[in-house]
Amino acid sequence: MIRLILLSLSFVAASSIYDFKVNGLEGGTIDFSQYKGKKILIVNTASKCGFTPQYKDLEQLYEQHKDKLVIVGFPANNFMHQEPGTNAEIKEFCEKNYGVSFPMSAKVSVKGKDIHPLFKYLNSEAKKMGIDNPIKWNFTKFLIDENGKLVAVFPSQVNPMSEEVLKYLN
Repeated sequence: MIRLILLSLSFVAASSIYDFKVNGLEGGTIDFSQYKGKKILIVNTASKCGFTPQYKDLEQLYEQHKDKLVIVGFPANNFMHQEPGTNAEIKEFCEKNYGVSFPMSAKVSVKGKDIHPLFKYLNSEAKKMGIDNPIKWNFTKFLIDENGKLVAVFPSQVNPMSEEVLKYLN
């Protein structure tokens, strides 16, 4: 019995980004295990935020580097209700205004009691890097390397096409 409990605890502790599957914005599932060998940029997004124009830069980054990078957007309504829409409304907004073609999850919570397990995991990984409470606003970016390891967290103000981000892709 004790061995079984320890085995269960070691499995939980060994969790990786590749263990996560999330609901897609258009239905279906986004399975992170399919991104093994690529870098992954995870971004919490919002349609009515001052940083919303970053969708354009995220799309440009995705188009220029999609052979080695996948971007996954996570619409969230955690900051001043800046993502009030339904999944269908968010999808239409992103496509119509920014031509978003990278994968987008269904709307989630990235903070608080109802935080999505993926963001709980990312917060835990950021803490190991000495970054407490990394998600302070919309458009926080988490960069995962080809082996599933968190290598950088970029605050909202960092543009996706900035040298700060690009240096990890060149």
